[in-house]
Amino acid sequence: MEHRARTPEETYGPALEKAQKALPEVDPVRQAAHAGVVFEARDALAGSFLVPFFNTMYDVPWPAGKVRQTDDGSEADMASRILLLHYLLTADGTVVNDRWIAFRSLPGGLGYDAAFQARANMRLARAFGSDRAAFKAAAQALKGERLSFGDASFVFRVLPRLWLAVVLYLADDEFPASANVLFDASASHYLPTEDLAVLGGILAGKLIRVNRPR
Repeated sequence: MEHRARTPEETYGPALEKAQKALPEVDPVRQAAHAGVVFEARDALAGSFLVPFFNTMYDVPWPAGKVRQTDDGSEADMASRILLLHYLLTADGTVVNDRWIAFRSLPGGLGYDAAFQARANMRLARAFGSDRAAFKAAAQALKGERLSFGDASFVFRVLPRLWLAVVLYLADDEFPASANVLFDASASHYLPTEDLAVLGGILAGKLIRVNRPR
């Protein structure tokens, strides 16, 4: 009997439904302040969060919890829907720390670290480990801001209060290339660790696609 691969809706639908059911329970004005986003109230019972995510603005109606791009009204992909809802639900207003930590240092991150290395760091090292110029061009295309670590590094303000950095070390005669996706030390105040793993993978994928468009 042939086994059909599960669709994203089948795999992640329960998580999305759970987040959508939780959203009406939050105080939208307070959560907007905690998340650093705008909440536009239509009346006492409805409104919308405006959330910038990877340089694209999304509209998240409250209490319904749908997630659409503001420019054309198109529905966000499944991963983005879940991440933005979880961000709005988790944000507690903690100030961005401006201190970088590895994924394994996040709560419970050590258990996910091997998978995260494959999902993000190793992919970036393969794509850019011998081409600093391509990495810089890709990072700048995603509006990354330069840092002073490694052979090249950039910070990405993925969400208003959730920043990631990528540090590239080029290959040389002694060491292979490596790359590290780092998280601001406040990251766990804005998303669960499993979601941060997904976010790091999304960032890696976006950088690689900019460098090698289809």
